[in-house]
Amino acid sequence: MDRFGLLETFVSALNEGSLSAAGHQRGISQSAASQQIKQLESNIGQQLLHRSPQGVSATRAGVLVHEHAQKLLERYELMLAELEALDTDVAGTIRINAGNFLGRVVFGPVLIELGKAHPELNIVLRLEDRLVDVVREGFDLVIRAGSLGETAGYGRKIASLETVFFATPDYLDAHGRPEQPEDLKRLKFIQHHEDKSFGHFDVQKDGLSYQAPIRVGFTADDPGIIVNAVCRGMGYTRAARMLIQKELDEGIYEVVLPAYTAPSKDVFAISPTKTIAGSRVELVINAFVDKLVELRRQATLKVVNDKLTA
Repeated sequence: MDRFGLLETFVSALNEGSLSAAGHQRGISQSAASQQIKQLESNIGQQLLHRSPQGVSATRAGVLVHEHAQKLLERYELMLAELEALDTDVAGTIRINAGNFLGRVVFGPVLIELGKAHPELNIVLRLEDRLVDVVREGFDLVIRAGSLGETAGYGRKIASLETVFFATPDYLDAHGRPEQPEDLKRLKFIQHHEDKSFGHFDVQKDGLSYQAPIRVGFTADDPGIIVNAVCRGMGYTRAARMLIQKELDEGIYEVVLPAYTAPSKDVFAISPTKTIAGSRVELVINAFVDKLVELRRQATLKVVNDKLTA
């Protein structure tokens, strides 16, 4: 057995907490996984695991070996990703992870158009709102709004989205329309679990910054539930203007505190390696950025036209 494979089995055993789980993950039997660990211990000359009916845990030497082995395996995955990135043909499989709301409204349609334009491209899209480790979880690209998070890959900001507070007109009729930032405490804020307010939002007007108090009334990790809560008059929330411009135009939603500017939301692209010009990852990022620019321009034009006709 090669040393690299032994390290993979050892890392799996500690990460999973048992030899049987490590064997299952590696596609081998529990006894084979145990033999590989013993061979690794023999090669190193140290006991690496404490074994018990409850599972396995690391010895002091095991902790040190696990730390270095994790780094070696991550570097190996990065090497494979960089080798794959050298192939600039718009073909093959690209694995992408994006947040639910941005993914459904913007990113999904972009990828559908890319798939039509490049039939040799196999796009695998997963939508979820947790912070993803692009290297360990085997993605080629992760798109995240709001927070970059911790990852072993390379992240860069690709956009900054204008956001607005919004609610239904019926909710504001019933609870009042805030005129000053402090008036927001009368309303209930519907919060996405990753978009922590910490009791206030910083808003701006005429170049000055103000703290708007936030009274959280509901928190959820699914954008559909948050939108449903707003529509049912549970409170107000915050989103990128361009994602809800159509509903604002139709009067389904109304901007809360329109005289003030809400905080912007950054969008990040995270990949296992630095993106290479002409690669599949760069193609996807550019198409996504172009779509954001188009939507932002449309939303800006609508706001300008509204002001001109007011």
